[in-house]
Amino acid sequence: MTIPVNRPGFTEAERAAVYRAIHERRDMRHFLRKPVADEVLQRLLEAAHAAPSVGLSQPWRFLRITDDTLRTAIHYLVQAEVQRTAQALGERQHEFLKLKVEGIQDCSELLVAAVHDEAAETEIFGRRTMPCEMSLASVACAIQNLWLAARAEGLGLGWVSMFEPPELAAVLSLPANTKPIAVLCLGPVAAFYNAPMLQQEDWREPRPLCELIHENRWPR
Repeated sequence: MTIPVNRPGFTEAERAAVYRAIHERRDMRHFLRKPVADEVLQRLLEAAHAAPSVGLSQPWRFLRITDDTLRTAIHYLVQAEVQRTAQALGERQHEFLKLKVEGIQDCSELLVAAVHDEAAETEIFGRRTMPCEMSLASVACAIQNLWLAARAEGLGLGWVSMFEPPELAAVLSLPANTKPIAVLCLGPVAAFYNAPMLQQEDWREPRPLCELIHENRWPR
């Protein structure tokens, strides 16, 4: 086993680059259908694989969708859920349907991220009280790593969550202990949004940090 050698601290420029990637990350919906180089995709997946996981369980699985028929099937599942979501939104239905909520047919690379909990019954290191939640959190960390690395590479990534997990699992022939949690659209973009798209479209305003931090106990 190779253990990485500790390197000196980050330079000011390196620190700035990390924070820039964090703050300029966007949930992208508009893509240019240009290929992503294999070595770049490999770097992104390696970044995802470097994520922390509870008990070193590494429950993430990524499926690269290269079959156009399968891509179309996934798009169909998402569009069916878009319609159900629109109906559930009531008076905001028509406003919602004007939003572009996915780029499945436009992106260069389509990935599906899944939680593969093969050790759910036996692995309790750090997961005894919340086994499912910790697996989900670990996969979310891997997705965030992928997202930030994509931004640093100048590529957009969009997380699509509008699908019924059992339906997508059936399409992808996933085993019973594996649940899809994200359809990830990846690829070059003409430009990154200046602000989160839902903010730009006047759908929702982000809340300031000061409203989301409390000290010691939940405020009365």
